[in-house]
Amino acid sequence: MGLIVPDAIERYLASLNHAGGGVLDDIARGNRERGLPLVDAEVGALLRTLAIAVNAARILEIGTAIGYSGIWLAGALPPGGMLITMEMDEARAREARENFARAGVADRVSVVVGDAQLKLAKVSGPFDVIFQDGDKQQYEPMLDRLVALLRPRGLLVTDNVLWDGEVAPGFAAAPQRDPADTHAIAGYNERLAAHPDLLTTIVPLRDGVSISVKRAA
Repeated sequence: MGLIVPDAIERYLASLNHAGGGVLDDIARGNRERGLPLVDAEVGALLRTLAIAVNAARILEIGTAIGYSGIWLAGALPPGGMLITMEMDEARAREARENFARAGVADRVSVVVGDAQLKLAKVSGPFDVIFQDGDKQQYEPMLDRLVALLRPRGLLVTDNVLWDGEVAPGFAAAPQRDPADTHAIAGYNERLAAHPDLLTTIVPLRDGVSISVKRAA
């Protein structure tokens, strides 16, 4: 049962989402048994919609996994656009490259393997959209660097910010998540809400998605 959005509503939203298909559906089906931490198709559609809305030509993603969310994002890019996506696990990065090729977007994706917090120091902005879906305990330590890499009126989108509702004290009678991750995400949400350079809202879709707009200088 969905802890944030009732199952019936989630099924209804899924029935309306026709933006995927092909390789995306194939990856989602294959992951039902594997259980890798991929975004839901509804979150994928949100990512693509937001990227198109801001005419994104340069996108940065933290947490490639096997390329599912990256395909959603890369599908929003115009000719000549680029997605830089970072993944710690080399095997997953290799599989992601294969999936990007299968989806026909390999020409606009660069997969960087290694610790994103270290790799960010070598990345040059500005980016139109940044999607944060990496190590939850690195969310807050990376925040200021990600904001610096974002263009004015660009979007920082973060997944898993409601963490099965466990970021809200007392919501879960028997919490199942790692308390350190829960504490880290709660702290990150507070930083987002108070950050002087960001205007943030949280959408209770799936596991919670925050959308932050960088204020114009």
